[in-house]
Amino acid sequence: MPQLVRHSGIAVWAQIADALRREIERSLDESDWMPAEPELAARFGVNRHTLRRAVDELIAEGLVERVHGRGTRVLARGLVYGIGRDTRFTERLAASGRTARVTLLDRAEIVAEGGFARRLRVAEGTPVLRLRTLRGDGDVPYAVTLHFLTGAAAEAARTYEGGSLTRHLREAAGVTLDRVESLITTRLPLPEDAIALRMPRTQPVLRVKGVNACRECGKVQEYAISQFRGDHIQLSVAEPGWATEDPPPD
Repeated sequence: MPQLVRHSGIAVWAQIADALRREIERSLDESDWMPAEPELAARFGVNRHTLRRAVDELIAEGLVERVHGRGTRVLARGLVYGIGRDTRFTERLAASGRTARVTLLDRAEIVAEGGFARRLRVAEGTPVLRLRTLRGDGDVPYAVTLHFLTGAAAEAARTYEGGSLTRHLREAAGVTLDRVESLITTRLPLPEDAIALRMPRTQPVLRVKGVNACRECGKVQEYAISQFRGDHIQLSVAEPGWATEDPPPD
C-alpha cells in the first residue's frame, strides 16, 4: 500500500492524487479504466470522500474523466488542433492517429439575426440552416459546434447526418469552405453543452468563432461557434506555410 504521511503539511488527498498521477504515467494508457473508487479507498486506507477529492483533482487536470455508471477512465493526451485557412477537424484527428467522430445533435431552420447575421453578411430575417454537432476522439468529447449556414452550403447540409461536414459539403454540392476569420475567447459552458462535453459547468471552455467563405464563389456561407474542452485540446495558430510541431509536454 502506498505510504501516506499524515500531519506533514500536505493534505492526504493531495498525496493520493500524486500517487495516482505517477501510476497513470507508469502503467496506464489512454482509455484504460482505473480501479473502482472503493478499491482505491481501501488501498490507501482512507474514506471515499477523501479518495474522491483526489480523483477530482486529476479530473480538473484533464488526466481522467468520471463516466457515470462505469468508473474513471484515463484520457488521451491533449490534441494539438491547428486553426488556419483549411481547418479540418476530422482530417487533422485522423492524421494524428486518432478516431474522429462527429455526431449531428440537432438541425433547425431559423432566421438570421444580430451578430451571426453580420458575420454571415446577410440581412436580418434571411433563412439560415443551423446544425449542432459534437466532435470527439472515439467516445471522448472534444467540442460542441453550432454551424450557421447559407447558400449552397445550407442546401447541401440539409442531407448531412454526421461525419465530416467539410467532406459532405464538397461531395454533395462542390462547396469548399475556407476559414477567413477566427476569434478565440473563453467562457463557461451552457448547461446543455456541459452535458454533451461531460464536464463541470464551472470549468471554462475555449470558444472559437469562425467565419468560413466558399472558395468557389467567394461568399461567406458558414459562421461556426465551437466550444472546446480546454483540458483535451490545445489550439495552434500559425502563419501560412510555417511548419509547426507538437509542443513538448508541460
